[in-house]
Amino acid sequence: MSSIDTIPNLGPASVAQFARAGIHTAEELRDIGADAAYARALAAGIRPHFIGYYALVMGLQGRPWNDCRGAEKAALRQRFDALRRDHTDPGRTELEAFLDRIGVVAEARP
Repeated sequence: MSSIDTIPNLGPASVAQFARAGIHTAEELRDIGADAAYARALAAGIRPHFIGYYALVMGLQGRPWNDCRGAEKAALRQRFDALRRDHTDPGRTELEAFLDRIGVVAEARP
């Protein structure tokens, strides 16, 4: 099994973020795919960041992060916005998200 940081564009911060989401190897990340893995990371409480998302997408394609431009980047922005909308709660603190993950908080605050 390979470390996540063997994927282009991903380093120690990505390793830590995906570990929080229960993803520990490059093979797992590739099998899950960019959108599902990023959704799991968001659900695990990482802060959404567009560059991090498209660096992941590019890395899984074996491309440098800055290879994303034009219409492709605009399409990725739409996917990112949908993921962020569907997998984050802007009213929830990181602590509340963590407590929810471990089963202490039953639902998001009103």
